[in-house]
Amino acid sequence: MNLGLAIVLIIVALAVGLVGGFYGARAYMKKYFQENPPISEDMIVAMMSQMGQKPSAKKVNQVMNMMKHQQKK
Repeated sequence: MNLGLAIVLIIVALAVGLVGGFYGARAYMKKYFQENPPISEDMIVAMMSQMGQKPSAKKVNQVMNMMKHQQKK
């Protein structure tokens, strides 16, 4: 086998592996964060209480909707 051809095949295989790995990891992380959101309603209630706000259900739902909207971008 020609040495130049072997080098080209190695470089192509490396590039394909990097691109495939990037998109595979990206898809995995998107799925993980949809199933396990980083902030829950209990965390938002605790945060609002610490800031001196009375956490009503309406406020908590508004914050959760904002968080979900930001994740889709």
